[in-house]
Amino acid sequence: MATTTPLKNRIKSLKIDYDKFRQGKESLLKIIDEAELSESVYNSNAIENSTLTLRETEKILLEMEVSRDISIHEVFEAKNLARIMEYVSTKIHEELTEEKILLFHQMLIANIDESIAGRFRKEHEYVRVGTHIAPAPEHIGRMLEQLLLDYFSDHEMYLIDKIAKFHLDFETIHPFNDGNGRIGRVIINYQLLRLGFPGIIIRDKEKKYYYTAFNEYRDNKKKNRMEKIISLGLMESLHKRIAYLKGEQIVPLADYAKQQDKSLHTLINAARRQTIPAFREKAVWKIGINI
Repeated sequence: MATTTPLKNRIKSLKIDYDKFRQGKESLLKIIDEAELSESVYNSNAIENSTLTLRETEKILLEMEVSRDISIHEVFEAKNLARIMEYVSTKIHEELTEEKILLFHQMLIANIDESIAGRFRKEHEYVRVGTHIAPAPEHIGRMLEQLLLDYFSDHEMYLIDKIAKFHLDFETIHPFNDGNGRIGRVIINYQLLRLGFPGIIIRDKEKKYYYTAFNEYRDNKKKNRMEKIISLGLMESLHKRIAYLKGEQIVPLADYAKQQDKSLHTLINAARRQTIPAFREKAVWKIGINI
């Protein structure tokens, strides 16, 4: 099942507003991206079982002292991922290629394991994710080449559906010995940025739902769950930026519920469906209101 027409129309409408209100406010968008960086890094690493908290991630990226002993491995995971996220935002005029994917991996694994950094799995290097055994190393080059060709040659499939399918196929190929999930999520945002959209955050708290999307695709070729994850994430990202660009007052959804005498539970459910213009900052649902 592909992204529904009503959802496409909602995203199209938000994109029109985003493009209208962003004119002359690139510095504000940069500030929003910078403020969101630690949250993006934290969630992507947490999905891969990093023990860092959001606050510890913030401190590491700000070169501040952390109160507990943290492995140098996790410190570099946070710093390297932040570096890639900042890098891709400056390269949106460049097409996604196999060489660029390898560069992302080199940047991610630098100072962690140089023996596997910036290269695909080679002979005798096999990996599995749960019960999924990734394709043998000798097939990786051909499969990635075909994946990129399919992505760029398909001009009919809706953009979200294309990105979702690319992500599902990329993670199924699992081309690297380590870092596949984080690289895959970087690629999602790179693809969105190149299309003029902001990036999204796939959150650790929704990891079970996210992983189920891969199982459904591998077992039954169903893409709808991943399409939904990316669509809702994109609408949330657009709602957040539009609220700031319009100069609205940003308030917690809990405060808004009291002001409007509405059920917070109902509003949170609406926020999760993105039927209200709510968004999360550090796991707190917020909304913009006219001053």
